[in-house]
This record gives sequence, C-alpha cells and structure tokens, in this order.
Amino acid sequence: MTLLSPSLALYFHIGETEKKCFIEEIPDETMVIGKYRTQLWDKHTGSFLPSTPGLGMHVEIKDPDTKIILSRQYGSDGRFTFTSHTPGEHQICLHSNSTKMALFAGGKLRVHLDIQVGEHTNNYPEIAAKDKLTELQLRVRQLLDQVEQIQKEQNYQRYREERFRMTSESTNQRVLWWSIAQTLILILTGIWQMKHLKSFFEAKKLV
Repeated sequence: MTLLSPSLALYFHIGETEKKCFIEEIPDETMVIGKYRTQLWDKHTGSFLPSTPGLGMHVEIKDPDTKIILSRQYGSDGRFTFTSHTPGEHQICLHSNSTKMALFAGGKLRVHLDIQVGEHTNNYPEIAAKDKLTELQLRVRQLLDQVEQIQKEQNYQRYREERFRMTSESTNQRVLWWSIAQTLILILTGIWQMKHLKSFFEAKKLV
C-alpha cells in the first residue's frame, strides 16, 4: 500500500498473481485521471519490452467507505477516470490478467503509472484551442481552477480536523465513563467487603 501525491508518475513491478494498491487522499467532487502502460520482461534480451495486446490490467477503485466506484478491465496500455464524491482516502488497485496468459508465466511485469488529481487533469492547450482563449484568458482560467482546488483542499482539511475532534471527544468521554465505572466498582467492592467482614466477626462473636 502506497500513499500518493496530487500529481505523480512512477513505475512498479508486479508478479503473476500480485495486486498493487495505492492510497490517494482526495477532496470531494474532484476528478482523477490515471494513465498506465505495461512492459513484459523478455528473457532473451534481458530487458522489458512493450506488452502484447492480449495482456491487460484490471483497475479497481474504492472510496473511503470501501464502496467500489470503478472496476474495469483495460488493455496493456490504458486510461481510467473517476470523480470523488466522498472526501478521504481512495484506494486504487491494479492487477494483471496474467493467469490467462501463458506468455507471462513466471515472468515479471513493469507498470508505468501516472496519476493526476484536480486541476492537474485539465488539458489547457486543448481547452485554449476549443474555447479560442488568449494567453491571458488561459492563464486566468488556470488560476481560477487552482483557487477552486485550493478551496476543496481546505474544505477537506477542515473535514479531517472535524473528524479528528469528534474522535478525540468520543475517546475522552469513554475514558471518563470508564473512570467513573472503576470508581463505582471500587466503592461497591469496599462496601461488600465491610459487610462481609462484619458478618464474619459477628459470626465469631467478636463484635
């Protein structure tokens, strides 16, 4: 399990039946775009080569409530997109369909993964061409998108602080009630012991 940043490109290796998962902290109503490509280890050349079209990847994404929001099979190279509706840690998992590929048996797969979050998902040259924006207008658009993303990040931090505060208050309350319960148990135990001793001494005619 790996924690990712808002914009990150990396590569990793997976075995035949291995699943690789990453954690991405995402504010609500935020778009995420993931792109990947795979390379298969070639014993003859001793290097990683582009994978065959038949070798694909299965992508599964869960929200903070472990609800599956995306589960789909892609090719050897692919692109997946989703929008968060619940703020918090989203789990992004990938594994190959290698069990169906005799070609992969016993081999190693390298996966190059690029994840973009929020305003990083926007293709601004494409937006400028589509909307016929000047350089200044495009820059203003970028700044507005950045401000919007910052607001989402701030709201998410406030959400985390609120959850932490509620957890702390709940813990403190439980500690308080446990202390009260322990005190009551000690008092009741003391009363019972006194009565028991009194009965014992009376039975022995010492009191």
